[in-house]
Amino acid sequence: MDKFWPNIGERILKHKVIILILIAIASIGFGFIASKIQLSYELAKILPKTDPRFQLYESFKKKYGEDGSVIVIGLENKNLFTPKEFSLWKNLNDSLKNQKGIKNVVSLSNIPEVYIDSSTNTFQTKSIWGKDLTINQIHLDNFKSKLERLPIFKNFLFTEDFENHLMLVTLDQKTINDKSRITLVKKVKKLGSAYSLESGHTLHYSGMPYIRTELTAQVTNELFIFLGLAILVTSVILFYFFRSFQVVFFALIVILIGIIASLATIVLFDYKITLLSGLIPPLIVIIGVPNVIFLLNKYHETYLQTKDKLFSLKESASKVGRTLFLANLTTSIGFGVFAFTGSALLVEFGIVASLNVMITFAISLLLIPIFFSFLKVPQEKDLAHFESKKVTKVLTNVEKWVFYNRKGIYALVFGIVLIGIYGITKIKAIGYIVDDLPQENAIYTDLKYIEEKFKGVMPFEISIDSRKNGQALSTEILTKIKRTEKLIAKYPEFTNGLSVLTATKYLYQVYRGGDPKYFILPGIDELAKLKDFQSSLKGKDNMFSGFIDKDRRYTRVSFQMRDAGTVRTKELYEILQPKIDSIFRTDSETGEILSENNPKAYHAEITGNAVVNSFQNDYLQRNLIESTITAILLICLLMAFLFRSWKMVIISTLPSLIPLVITAGLMGLFNIALKPSTILIFSIAFGISSDGTVYFLTRYKEEFAKNSNDIKKAIQLTIQNTGVSMFYTAMILFFGFFIFTASTFKGTQALGILVSITLLMAMVCNLILLPSFLMSLNKKEIESIIKEEI
Repeated sequence: MDKFWPNIGERILKHKVIILILIAIASIGFGFIASKIQLSYELAKILPKTDPRFQLYESFKKKYGEDGSVIVIGLENKNLFTPKEFSLWKNLNDSLKNQKGIKNVVSLSNIPEVYIDSSTNTFQTKSIWGKDLTINQIHLDNFKSKLERLPIFKNFLFTEDFENHLMLVTLDQKTINDKSRITLVKKVKKLGSAYSLESGHTLHYSGMPYIRTELTAQVTNELFIFLGLAILVTSVILFYFFRSFQVVFFALIVILIGIIASLATIVLFDYKITLLSGLIPPLIVIIGVPNVIFLLNKYHETYLQTKDKLFSLKESASKVGRTLFLANLTTSIGFGVFAFTGSALLVEFGIVASLNVMITFAISLLLIPIFFSFLKVPQEKDLAHFESKKVTKVLTNVEKWVFYNRKGIYALVFGIVLIGIYGITKIKAIGYIVDDLPQENAIYTDLKYIEEKFKGVMPFEISIDSRKNGQALSTEILTKIKRTEKLIAKYPEFTNGLSVLTATKYLYQVYRGGDPKYFILPGIDELAKLKDFQSSLKGKDNMFSGFIDKDRRYTRVSFQMRDAGTVRTKELYEILQPKIDSIFRTDSETGEILSENNPKAYHAEITGNAVVNSFQNDYLQRNLIESTITAILLICLLMAFLFRSWKMVIISTLPSLIPLVITAGLMGLFNIALKPSTILIFSIAFGISSDGTVYFLTRYKEEFAKNSNDIKKAIQLTIQNTGVSMFYTAMILFFGFFIFTASTFKGTQALGILVSITLLMAMVCNLILLPSFLMSLNKKEIESIIKEEI
């Protein structure tokens, strides 16, 4: 390595034509590959495949299909049982049912009714509202009277006062995780808008397929906007600092190649764009531009001294190239640790981001010297940024603070860190399905309407294994389901359960002449009679289908719950799972609680989208914290390898750690929750913050050797020279991340604000605290550290 970096500039310029041709060919190839990029329409796979909760959920979906497959359309209309209003609602139902990708639609207009056919003495089904029935007030009044006697549908399709109604649109399994879901959701909304226009009533849309589709669409649109904004903002700042369209133009070429390479990498690894990997192109813009700034500043600085363009370009590539390599390596480590989490979502992000940070560095190192070797020598206006009075004044004040006010700096930093630690104790870790949305957003308001009137749409399932074929409809299992539903009913977060018990109670009500008081679990004798009738319901008419497997061994109890947050959902899981275990493992004859492995014990486990989401969120937070700590340790090891001094490891790490403490403190003080969208801040910020430390220390070593081991002089020159580039870079990073505050998502806004603050604080720490530490070391210690080659 001793010969590699000093000669890198000369090698680049010597083979510049070949390098340009190769990069051009590679860029065209990357562009072709990147054109095949696809969005991911599946639920983010955060839990590893080895996790038992993930395995249970996947097993559940194989038996019963996707639990979050229903789009819920809510309507508040107390006059729905009038001819005009009912006709419009029925027409919407029929229109939706004819759409490709929709498996079934259930609403008032096609509620099924079970009756006993006296001629065959069997159960049969028909629509309560007959297909050929004339829509008039008399028929509607009779229809309403029938519904009042059917408890099975109350607070499921309509509220007890008949003022609020639901239409349940079930998507087929293929459409749920396919891009056609987006088109279908748009079609549903279009038909719903036509209904609203004609009826004058607003519809409320919710359900997991709808929420997933709308959130994905909004985030995807924003990512393209942020990519454009990132390019625009960095271009404007570059032009403001360098006053040169050439600099902006060639910087953009470097960045665009980096973006194309990042998209191509996603395709080459057979990944798809997720909500997380979609952040990579804007990050490449923000992280890649500092490479250009440091290379150009060193080029201009050397040219001012030598007036030799080619020598200055070679010197820039050789001296700054090594520093940039180390700086980008620390950033790459910050992202790369995600690859070891075991979570598919994080692994993909970590691999692609870490690789492309280094690819963008390589592109910058190769192209900037080559591009500027073809251009004229820098003019006076190109070098004016070194004489910026504002920047010079700031850096001069920094020197004074470092030289004469170190005790004050340490005291101030210590006080700020204490406040930060206090703020950290106030941090909450919680996530909601739609908590990143503003409260006026339609997705949020519609979900809250559904929760207020019908309690919720988040699937909460209990998967039951009766251990024997045919056992799932036994009196014992039905009794245990009854006890379970009674237990869940104590918690206001849940709707009434749907299960084989619900169907059994309804069939018994029909069997007893339709009296609502018989909507109960019958006794053993009555249940035996019912089984003969039940077997007459086949195919789509079978009310047990979807709740029991063909061998009648496995069954489920389905609830919907409000978006209670990951903390409360996990709490409910931990409260309910032991109680449900007790119910299903209690011997009906002896009352003894059987062991889990006892063949007489039934298995009942909680799963479903709501539960898995809470554990995913918990897993993600835990792994992101571990990843941040791992990144810190790896970068500390890198510093230890470079400087071979424990003091230098502390000195080089603290300026990057302190901003993280401050940021975490701000999160606690301003009630910003720790969740997937905000915890990314720490790994991203630490990796980038470490860059400034590497820039400063590398230049300091150079100046220390050039100025006869004069510590004060070396620090002064480092602040003046590297400080300019660090200041420009910090502005690029600050405003580059600050653009995310324009998002409609609170999590993205927090990401933008907090990363911007962290990086600004990192610049301050690297320009003030780091040189203060170096000044506090004695000359002998400095000399022993500097002897170690980087």
